[in-house]
Amino acid sequence: MESGRFITPTQGKETSRLPGMTTTTDVPASGVSLSERLRQDLAGLRESGLLISPRVLDAPQRARTRVDGREVVNLASNNYLGFADHPRLKERAAQYLQQWGVGAGAVRTIAGTLRIHEDFERQLADFKHTGSALVLHSGFSTNQGVLGGLLREGDLVVSDELNHASIIDGLRLTKATKKIYKHADPADLDRVLRENPSEGLKLVVTDGVFSMDGDVAPLDKLVEVARRYGAVTYVDDAHGSGVMGEAGRGTVHHFGFEYADDVIQVGTLSKAWGGVGGYAAGHPDLRELLINRARPYLFSTAQPPAVVGALAAALDEVQRDPSLMERLWDNTRFFKAELGRLGFDTLGSVTPITPVVFGEASAAFEASRRLFDLGIFAVGLGFPTVPRDLARIRNIVTAEHTRDDLEQALSAYQQVGRDLGVIA
Repeated sequence: MESGRFITPTQGKETSRLPGMTTTTDVPASGVSLSERLRQDLAGLRESGLLISPRVLDAPQRARTRVDGREVVNLASNNYLGFADHPRLKERAAQYLQQWGVGAGAVRTIAGTLRIHEDFERQLADFKHTGSALVLHSGFSTNQGVLGGLLREGDLVVSDELNHASIIDGLRLTKATKKIYKHADPADLDRVLRENPSEGLKLVVTDGVFSMDGDVAPLDKLVEVARRYGAVTYVDDAHGSGVMGEAGRGTVHHFGFEYADDVIQVGTLSKAWGGVGGYAAGHPDLRELLINRARPYLFSTAQPPAVVGALAAALDEVQRDPSLMERLWDNTRFFKAELGRLGFDTLGSVTPITPVVFGEASAAFEASRRLFDLGIFAVGLGFPTVPRDLARIRNIVTAEHTRDDLEQALSAYQQVGRDLGVIA
């Protein structure tokens, strides 16, 4: 037989296989089978109460939608500005689809960079007030690509203890020395930097808005400490972009650092902006380095044209219509104030992310189920996503919610909170 050639049973007696491949009879039956591994792992998740079974939306992502066949007020999505089903975004997406097709057809570095990709990146850099911007495929992969492309052995990275999982995983891929500082604590950041001198690049990494508690990193103080030690500040603004700062330019803009070359901002385009993708923005040379070093960028096909069109329209729309940001924050202030009046603990959140604490995970999950029965879609979160005694329901208020939506949600919360003994 020719090397590597497959032979059917009718063509010869030798077993069909690739060079170096053994037949099943050559390998003794041992170890754990795939079926057994899957059964064991799923059983463990089920017994620990951590098995996830996502609810299914039967209608577009809106402030009111249909979930598992039920009409609900939606407090579970990241659709801050109501862009996920916005008519202007859909119109631009359809236009780009017709003009440019359904896909880019290649990775960006080979033949997948369409003119619209570069146009949008220039638009994004202008919007963010940065020297450059590069779009990747998700916020998660952006952290992997930027941290992996930027950090080397001998560098020092100091990360907030409550940073997002994508930052944690991205740092695991680097050979930099990794240290942790206490959550949102500039004094502890100063201590860690002082105790860990480095001749390499020093990077302070923080979320801009923390996704579980809804608090904001004190960037004014963190950047001051970082600069004292010659460190660069890296801000993951997934929940701040489109929410904080003028026209939603982000947490970096909110604190006045948008023109600073020693501040890198990354984030997602799938929350406030209604589409999908991630971005990195900052120093004028950052984009060129990432084009050459960021592995998710180098080995993934470029974003489809319809997505690019929708995102470009989103940046136009948030600047054209200031009422989007006004409604987002009016709704946020109203909802938080009323939850506080009812007696709920919202952990001092100051952003549209509004946690309502129920204590034990079982109570948070039961509250979520009861709220759903009352027409409110809000998801319970327990350990290990949040601390054991701080299980909560995370609510996200959007610009699209009406006062009637929020009052219906508050009425349901009052009933469920009293029934479960969380409020009087």
